[in-house]
Amino acid sequence: MATVILGIESSCDETAASICIDGEIMSNEVATQIIHRQYGGVVPELASRAHQQNIIPVVDRALRLAGITMKDLSGIAFTQGPGLLGSLLVGTSFAKGVAFSLSIPLLPVHHMKAHILSHFIDKPKPDFPFLCLTVSGGHTQIVKVSGFQTMEVIGETTDDAVGEAFDKAAKMLGLHYPGGPEIDLLAKKGNSRAFSFSKTSMQELNFSFSGIKTSILYFLREKVKENPDFIKDNINDLAASIQFSLIQMLFEKLEMASKQTGINEIAIAGGVSANSLIRETLHQRGIDLGWNVFVPKFEYCTDNAAMIAISGYYQLQNGVNEVDLEIQALPRLPF
Repeated sequence: MATVILGIESSCDETAASICIDGEIMSNEVATQIIHRQYGGVVPELASRAHQQNIIPVVDRALRLAGITMKDLSGIAFTQGPGLLGSLLVGTSFAKGVAFSLSIPLLPVHHMKAHILSHFIDKPKPDFPFLCLTVSGGHTQIVKVSGFQTMEVIGETTDDAVGEAFDKAAKMLGLHYPGGPEIDLLAKKGNSRAFSFSKTSMQELNFSFSGIKTSILYFLREKVKENPDFIKDNINDLAASIQFSLIQMLFEKLEMASKQTGINEIAIAGGVSANSLIRETLHQRGIDLGWNVFVPKFEYCTDNAAMIAISGYYQLQNGVNEVDLEIQALPRLPF
């Protein structure tokens, strides 16, 4: 009998549903909330309301595309955390209702671990152990992955995530939210060595992005005093230089982690892994350093339900089979 998992993702402003059958993703539907752009960031109350409106239509589309009905489900996986509480509650409540009504396993998934397991959706798949650089708007981590349920954070940011650094730098440049993709686009036409910025030096494998954000802010203030049109006149070079500096910080630590652990299976995951320079740099490091590199498809980089469904599938394969209605959404769910 086929193992059929419905995955639900609602940690932030994406309402997503996916169907996984015997480890193969059959559908992956996402409803994006455009309204937050006018506020320069995600508004939690608006996000949770939109999830309530979107979740049933999105799940219905995912089921229809996969050619199944609710009665075919073997389990339901959902994002337990971390994320916005109101958003998580919508997905958690929906999953509980489905699990209770069908008497099927309820499979809570850690959002960042799911990003890592997105590498097991398509081939090629990394061998254990491997290192995964997880980069998003809320997280920057180097994770040693020894198994589907065995992961250890060996390096992380002590302050801001790299995705937040991208967005705040973009705001300083007058770009729209989310700023990371806009920086990436402009950087393609700029000189990445045009400007340099001070960085905070961190011991071991940890990151700090507060220092470089401050450096960018002060640099722009001084230049704009001299020339009010400085940002406009140099927007491409600024975007390229900022992007290059942030990504160099990531790969300095990733190289260090590979040397310390002796692991050459290297992966990236999370929303910022969609950045073109990160992907190019990883492939080039793979050639230069002899790494086996793994880069997820773009659709599996940003928040999606396929990664939740595949995580739930492997949970079920490892014996998680209870309908635990006491499970709660945890916005600060620890790794």
